[in-house]
Amino acid sequence: MATAVRLLRRSLRGGEHLGSYPLLKIWYDELLTAPDQLMLANQHPDLILSDEYISRRKKLLEVLPEKSLAIIASAEQQMMTDVVPYSFRQNGDYLYITGCAQPGGVAVLSEETGLCMFMPDTSQTAGVEAAENFFKADKAFPLSEMQKILPEMIERSKEVYHNVKTLSPSYKNLDSFRRASLNNKVKDIAYYTDELRWIKSKSEIGLMRESASIVSQSLLQTMLLSRTHREESQLAAKIEYECKMRGAQRMGFHPVVGGGANGSVIHYSRNDGRVKAGELLLMDVGCEYHGYLSDLTRTWPPCGRFSPAQEELYSLILETNKECIKLCKPGASINEIHNHSVKMLIKGFQELGILEKGKSIQYNYLNPTAIGHSLGMDIHDSVKLSKDKPLEPGVIITIEPGVYIPPVPILKENAPNRYRGIGIRIEDEVLITESSHEVLTASVPKEISHITTLMNMGSSSMMDAHELRAACS
Repeated sequence: MATAVRLLRRSLRGGEHLGSYPLLKIWYDELLTAPDQLMLANQHPDLILSDEYISRRKKLLEVLPEKSLAIIASAEQQMMTDVVPYSFRQNGDYLYITGCAQPGGVAVLSEETGLCMFMPDTSQTAGVEAAENFFKADKAFPLSEMQKILPEMIERSKEVYHNVKTLSPSYKNLDSFRRASLNNKVKDIAYYTDELRWIKSKSEIGLMRESASIVSQSLLQTMLLSRTHREESQLAAKIEYECKMRGAQRMGFHPVVGGGANGSVIHYSRNDGRVKAGELLLMDVGCEYHGYLSDLTRTWPPCGRFSPAQEELYSLILETNKECIKLCKPGASINEIHNHSVKMLIKGFQELGILEKGKSIQYNYLNPTAIGHSLGMDIHDSVKLSKDKPLEPGVIITIEPGVYIPPVPILKENAPNRYRGIGIRIEDEVLITESSHEVLTASVPKEISHITTLMNMGSSSMMDAHELRAACS
């Protein structure tokens, strides 16, 4: 936005030549004063209210050691070319504490000053006034004044906690910060923010529920399209189109659209192949809805039927997915669920002749990933926390067992030929409730009978989740 405004000002000389174009003049004036979308939280029922951001700041100060100073910088704007920026995505910690989705700011938090925000001097949409009025900062200053103000705050603190991921030149080169680093006074704040972000509030669950709904509806439509359009690039375009048409701001990550053997590459990203007749298609997709992400994977045969070998492998992964979801409840841990999945898959692989008995160490060649991860403002959320940490109500995790068999033998892996070139993953989002769980992505078919019914339905181009579930039941 800021870059567009600067270029527009330069080309239109501040709008002085727009008198003959009243509608364009109105648009130009509104462009200069339009607030960031998250600034409108108090008027937007889907967004998080300012009181919740204030509460988060208080909780962070409560868990930090006494007389600590927290420094959390925004993400930096990355450039695609010398003048064209990439779509900006805010750092999770900065957004979590401030609510500001614009680049260039630094948030400083202490018991003495509360939240002090240093904002870009040139920003029309997220400057000092916005920090005070919209983001409810206790103090706000232009970023240019930080070199005068921050050193004294650092000197008065016992310890300095900062966001290592967004270490900003605006403060890392200060003599006071360097001295604090040399004295082992500077530490990573992620251990504390990850703890706060682990359990989602009611508002956060609402946003994540909507994000999951958007990607679920979008993947359903993409599954339908795959019956007639087999290019990976077309299906990647379809999922992004559907997500954004339903209100997503952007994709949560580059979609994985892997047909055939491409699906056996865990983070396949080329998306430039074609799904051949009889091959499976694996799609791992997610979208972002006002800062909160979704993560969903389905594998299916666009031709409408599984081969015997595909069905054998798919049934094992599906059973593991469902059994592991049953284990999702308060008190369980991701590691416990993971260990259960490994036992199930090793037994299943051995029964299928993919894995020799007594050689379970080769399991990692077939499935080198964990059963799941925490999900929230980042795809892999709260990564500093132990996977042995007991799940609690309000935690959202993924459950995603899989098998990845390359088309040719690699290292010690030596699966029968009928399983060669098959990649399968079934991933769901699971919300931990007071006594059990809720699957947020349950509307997307994963039973073999439901998938084959879906793939062999009529040519209706658009169907919602309720219609599809009714047709598949």
